[in-house]
Amino acid sequence: MAGKKQFDVAAALDAAMIQFWRAGYADTSVDDLSRATGLNRSSIYSSLGDKDALFMRCLERYTTRYGDRYDAALSYAADRPLAAVRAFFDITLERIADPALPDGCLVAQTVMAAPVLSAGVAARAREAIGFQHTRLCAALKAGRLHDEAAESFATHLAAVNQSLAVMSRAGTSTEQLRAVVDVALDALARTLGASPAL
Repeated sequence: MAGKKQFDVAAALDAAMIQFWRAGYADTSVDDLSRATGLNRSSIYSSLGDKDALFMRCLERYTTRYGDRYDAALSYAADRPLAAVRAFFDITLERIADPALPDGCLVAQTVMAAPVLSAGVAARAREAIGFQHTRLCAALKAGRLHDEAAESFATHLAAVNQSLAVMSRAGTSTEQLRAVVDVALDALARTLGASPAL
């Protein structure tokens, strides 16, 4: 539209997401978001919403982006459950190792910040954590683990995945994080009656 400044909404949302991811919700101001996105405050409010609404959009963007990747990794769990779970962890480890991205996990950080969040954002973050358990449980059941074992391992693997993000933020090396994953996969391999190399 003539006379109206145009901008790339996707790029602005990505920039805001990185800002929230790096600093957290509470420590990110609208001025920080303005610097990150290159938009003035009025443009942020009119185009992207207030801080709470923008954070929710960024959280949705993050959970969709990585949720789709996790789903793709686990899609062959029926035939190769151990390899699928390894691919699941590889997504997290690759994200952690990417120098262009902040350490940690936006969802994990959001859940830990729940006391300063609106009820809606806190609930959405808890739901995102729950989805991780749900997708792992479905994959393990497809890989022929009985329901009780699948539930237990899904809880354990989701906890390991979140701990990787927290540990990376504390400076744990990639090699140490991979060792944590290897221990979890070894336990799963024994339960599946398979070799860890599968």
